[in-house]
Amino acid sequence: MNSDAVKSYLLDLQDSICTALAGEDGARDFRTDEWQREQGGGGRSRVLADGAVFEKAGVNFSHVFGPALPPSASASRPELAGRGFEAMGVSLVIHPNNPYVPTSHANVRFFQATREGEEPVWWFGGGYDLTPYYGNREDCVHWHRTAQAACAPFGDDVYPRFKRWCDEYFHLKHRGEPRGIGGLFFDDLNEWDFDTSFAFLRAVGDSYIPAYLPIVQRRRDTPFGERERAFQLYRRGRYVEFNLVFDRGTLFGLQSGGRTEAILMSLPPLVRWEYDYRPEPGSAEAELTEYFLTDRDWLAEGA
Repeated sequence: MNSDAVKSYLLDLQDSICTALAGEDGARDFRTDEWQREQGGGGRSRVLADGAVFEKAGVNFSHVFGPALPPSASASRPELAGRGFEAMGVSLVIHPNNPYVPTSHANVRFFQATREGEEPVWWFGGGYDLTPYYGNREDCVHWHRTAQAACAPFGDDVYPRFKRWCDEYFHLKHRGEPRGIGGLFFDDLNEWDFDTSFAFLRAVGDSYIPAYLPIVQRRRDTPFGERERAFQLYRRGRYVEFNLVFDRGTLFGLQSGGRTEAILMSLPPLVRWEYDYRPEPGSAEAELTEYFLTDRDWLAEGA
């Protein structure tokens, strides 16, 4: 096991994703903030704001450690409560200007739980998911085909298992609807040996830009007006609700004493809520929830 190799990969991943996104935007670059955590560790936050393509794009690296796992990290594994920990990861959220370009999220992370005199318990986690405002079948199929290709070398069951987990995790229980059209989600991954698990993490991390950038390029110049913008801001409210109520990464960051500005960089710069909003029947806005925001087999949709 080599956590230094994981850290090196994550820093390189942050660099490569920021380079690709800034190149696509063309008008703005990422601002970089280095920060230190008083209890141990720190990170490197990068945010692009008010760009030509991206209204807000945040790509964060963090590496923190401490004497006791926060409750959000040990909730599913209570036997690890009270152990020391080391956690590192890259987490990103992209909020585009154009309502026809989906919001996207990705995260890859590594944890170790330690106790003196015992072998460390390690695991990997992460994935990515897509949140469209105006659905497009071509984009959804491409997103899931790229995810499936990243998983394929590790077994035929990996993509369907982690796709299903994503559908279940990114679900707003109080709304009874998915946050988006899914992708991949995995956690507590140590069923393979370390090298294989780390290789899978790299496969997921490296496939994010090939999954997302072609969608951005196809939709970035689609004409839109006030109606589409208003609907985008309304649907962004769902994103905020999930991140503040359910997201384990947000809870871990806040519970572990992370940098609040970095943790909440995932929130969009503008958002709106409207009481009892109901889209016009048969409209593109209605199609989002009636067709796209359902647990679909997108690979079959593209067959």
